[in-house]
Amino acid sequence: MVRHLVLVLVLALASSVLLASPGFAQEVESDQPAEAVAMIGPMVGAPAPSLEGVETIEPDAAPATPTDAGLALVFVRSADWCPYCKTQLEELNDAVAPLAAAGWRLSAISYDSPALLEAFSKDQALDFALLSDPGSEVIRAFNLLNEDMKPSSRAYGIPHPAVVFIRADGTVGAVLREEGFKTRPTVESVVDTAMLLNEAATGL
Repeated sequence: MVRHLVLVLVLALASSVLLASPGFAQEVESDQPAEAVAMIGPMVGAPAPSLEGVETIEPDAAPATPTDAGLALVFVRSADWCPYCKTQLEELNDAVAPLAAAGWRLSAISYDSPALLEAFSKDQALDFALLSDPGSEVIRAFNLLNEDMKPSSRAYGIPHPAVVFIRADGTVGAVLREEGFKTRPTVESVVDTAMLLNEAATGL
């Protein structure tokens, strides 16, 4: 394995594109080229694919703060058999309140069934919605389908882990990705990205 410094923040700011930010560089272990990571996922600035057709499992409680800046959509492989995804979902509970205060909603999507996601959400007392995409149609539309998985594998249909920020106008504002699947964007990086997008929107 070769250790790479992967730049996981891509933002469209004004008329220019910020391709890298040292604050969002994380060192992870992988043999996947950084160029391949950059090509996976939706295009920043393009209209985000529709989420129509997914089933939403809402949390028992949600922050009272209005959320009108956009949606931070977390793509996870599975809340059933993927320990890295389970840990990430549990940790993201800490991002719900600061994101809501900044006007952002948080949701996570996987190919897991609604029943499985509902059980996981209740067991972990998650404060954000989980979206079920069993056919991986939305995952595929976001260009995040992991095509290395064979149809005969139980993992067929999983996405590459990512966090996609969808602005209120429906366009993709930013995409956070890691070079490997074991390391995920931190809670701090998710919240900071939302803040940066807010600053960009107001011209600060």
